[in-house]
Amino acid sequence: MKLLEQRILEDGKVYPGEVLKVSGFLNHLIDEQLLDEIGREISVRFCGEHVTKIMTIEASGIAIACATARYLKAPVLFAKKSKTSNVSDNCYSASVKSYTHGNVANVIVEKEFLTSADKVLIVDDFLAHGEAVNGLIEIVRQAGAELAGCAIAIEKGFQDGGAKLRAKGVRVESLAIIDSMTDDSLTFREQN
Repeated sequence: MKLLEQRILEDGKVYPGEVLKVSGFLNHLIDEQLLDEIGREISVRFCGEHVTKIMTIEASGIAIACATARYLKAPVLFAKKSKTSNVSDNCYSASVKSYTHGNVANVIVEKEFLTSADKVLIVDDFLAHGEAVNGLIEIVRQAGAELAGCAIAIEKGFQDGGAKLRAKGVRVESLAIIDSMTDDSLTFREQN
């Protein structure tokens, strides 16, 4: 998606450790018009899949999932990173290691919100090593639901997450794929 690539080049910041900061327009301060275009593009790519749930992990994927839901007309379900007093004990769970935070979280989804009748589209802001997506896929598996695929705003193609998912037969649609990233340059993969 050329619009997203251009915005990354203009406003993204590269930090040591191959960290790309896009918090000025995508996952802290949100450009609603860009977000709407991202949601529309994801919906175009998955419009024939009859998605019944759009699933993400808190917190950065929620806005993108909501923008997508507007077009696919499916509710958003997000995995919580901590159990609160208003969450039942009847949950699916998976361990997820965060690339940017460097910790492991046990993410949960209440069973009443995800069933074997669902067809799930996983949506997230980034795909690096695939830990978050794999955790969500595990939750979909536990529920006996069907996975429609994964929609990612920004994939770090030079890391192994996307390649491993595709090798397992998972449909991954990334709007911008970064093939290389240094402190002063980004190279995007050409896409159709």
